[in-house]
Amino acid sequence: MSTLPPCPKCQSEFTYEDGPMLVCPECAHEWTAGEAAEAGDKVVKDSNGNPLADGDTVTVIKDLKLKGSSLVVKRGTKVKNIRLVDGDHDIDCKIDGIGAMGLKSEFVKKA
Repeated sequence: MSTLPPCPKCQSEFTYEDGPMLVCPECAHEWTAGEAAEAGDKVVKDSNGNPLADGDTVTVIKDLKLKGSSLVVKRGTKVKNIRLVDGDHDIDCKIDGIGAMGLKSEFVKKA
């Protein structure tokens, strides 16, 4: 049984050593053993500083124009069942009438 830590990105148990680095064969993430200990979980906060979690309901606090479209996400739109992700946009969600999209946490408040 391996004593290597799981991948901090996808939690895969199939990590292996490649010199000083640890590698995940499932998502191709590479890290050192020291990084995994100090990385910790990133806390995503809304515009008021409240921590967000997967499955939360949030409200949009500003009209947001969609790039490449004439659609606008209006202020006060409730978004249910959000999913937190890494990257430029912190939140993946589905909005009624618009579809799947990414939102930045600075433009929402916890409902």
